[in-house]
Amino acid sequence: MQTVDAARADDQRRVAEPTVALLLTPEVRAMMLSPEAEERLRSFARVVEPEGGQLTPETMPALLQGAQVALTGWKTPPITEELLAAHPDLQLVAHSAGSIRQLVPADAIERGRLRVSHAAICIAEAVAEFVLAQTFMHLRRPHLQDEAMKAGQEWFTIRKTMLGRLLGNLTVGIVGAGYVGRLVIGLFRAFRARVLVADPFLSEQRAKELGVEIASLDELMRQSDVVSLHAPVLPETRHMIGAAQLDLLRDGALFINTARSPLVDQEALLAALRTGRFTAALDVFDTEPLPGDSPFRSVPNAILSPHSAGHTSDTYRRQGDVAVEETGRFLSGSALRHEVTRAMLSTMA
Repeated sequence: MQTVDAARADDQRRVAEPTVALLLTPEVRAMMLSPEAEERLRSFARVVEPEGGQLTPETMPALLQGAQVALTGWKTPPITEELLAAHPDLQLVAHSAGSIRQLVPADAIERGRLRVSHAAICIAEAVAEFVLAQTFMHLRRPHLQDEAMKAGQEWFTIRKTMLGRLLGNLTVGIVGAGYVGRLVIGLFRAFRARVLVADPFLSEQRAKELGVEIASLDELMRQSDVVSLHAPVLPETRHMIGAAQLDLLRDGALFINTARSPLVDQEALLAALRTGRFTAALDVFDTEPLPGDSPFRSVPNAILSPHSAGHTSDTYRRQGDVAVEETGRFLSGSALRHEVTRAMLSTMA
């Protein structure tokens, strides 16, 4: 049996421990945090979690009481200025997802009231692989060859009609050289493709380091066999690609959007696709989930996916690991590895 002195020591230790508010819904928590990750988190902090899994704007004040860190994710209610004012102990939001625009006030980061870390790099890796997968499916068409084989089509006819292209002999255009764009560049460069990049923030020196050529958007659209979008949605990037830019695409090109739908004029894209000149791999849409009667569902040269490019079971676990690791670094006084800085805010998705 524990002595009174030992119990008092335990109580004092618990009070001295930093507090982490685990602001994840049960569904997101199960996706993001492995038992091992939760064990690591509890090894260096007292963890406060929603009672019965009830995470709502109404339960947030009690959960944040006395917490130095909030571990957040998809579906976490916003941490508003009012919450920050009422909870002065809160110093870090360790976000297990990517975008923090709807989660915390940008001004709180700007003025140094709050530090924020995110797991965008994990999502970026998944998106980059998805882009490469879509590219190879378009260039080599293994799925169509499989269908033809199983339908009994003639062996050499299949080979001749689905000859495909070699990525290393093509030009790839990347619009936006942020987290995802840089990873995609690395994958395409590994296959020795020529890579053009349209990004007003990319310097000549950085382009040289990445092994890419800087191009205007129109030049990129005109010269590329594959175009992949990785720009954030900002006032100046909304509908940056319309009918004029789509008209520049080469016949037989592949146009990939795993970034955000508002980058492209959707009516112009639909009209351009109906000409049959190129193929579009679309992972993002103006309305999500995509309505059942969306005209994109009936366009044969539109390859659709349900905003899934950044989602894999491995990615989820890595996102949770990053949030836990960043929490541990912060509480131990170590430097954060994935901090959202003031300089990043103006160009973040």
